[in-house]
Amino acid sequence: MPSFHNGNVELAYLDDGEGDPIVLVHGFASSKIVNWVYPTWVSELKKNGRRVIAIDNRGHGESQKLYDPEDYHIGSMAADVRALMDHLKIERADMMGYSMGARITAFLAQSHPERLHCAILGGLGIGLVQGGGPGENVATALEAPSLDDVTDPVGRTFRAFADQTRSDRRALAACLRGSRRLMSEADAASITVPMLIAVGTADEIAGSAKDLQAIVGGSQVLDIPNRDHMRAVGDKVYKTGVLEFLSQQR
Repeated sequence: MPSFHNGNVELAYLDDGEGDPIVLVHGFASSKIVNWVYPTWVSELKKNGRRVIAIDNRGHGESQKLYDPEDYHIGSMAADVRALMDHLKIERADMMGYSMGARITAFLAQSHPERLHCAILGGLGIGLVQGGGPGENVATALEAPSLDDVTDPVGRTFRAFADQTRSDRRALAACLRGSRRLMSEADAASITVPMLIAVGTADEIAGSAKDLQAIVGGSQVLDIPNRDHMRAVGDKVYKTGVLEFLSQQR
């Protein structure tokens, strides 16, 4: 996979297909491959005439691992995504993030709206503003000697996922501690980029999509039926809804 540097941090990415670009930003403890290639997002988007760019966030996948929580501010990770667009000479693109990647996408939609045609937030609703989801319990679970030592149910879920993806658990713990910055309601309300908020109806981590829609004017909601946070990613309803939303933006 190709890579580039943003400052001193080396970041891996994929760039595949031809057409209007869409940038994909994966979730916590995932990667461009696990979040977007395996669930066939990349192939589906390519089939629909899109150039697909996906980054491995710092601390994840094939990108450089960092161990200081201060290196994982959402603003720093959003700057990595902008640097990738600059590296590829893409002035403006559609963008979809999932979970933590949706938080990064929302940050860019608010702070650099000129870089986004539209924003798709997967697996993140009112949690953008109110919080929730993985916290110190998950960081502690990631640092535990083994999965057998983890009793917290949410911690066990993320620890098992990190083990499955063979992630650097110490880097992930630092990322979790550094990236949990909430967006103010005023900042969320200031977003003018067309936005789709896609959340599983059984997702207990993302928070309500409709509550976030009430804050972000003109945004749309896509309910992903009977899917929790982990199982919504590859859902057919999610893919169909995103493709429809993208077609509306042209």
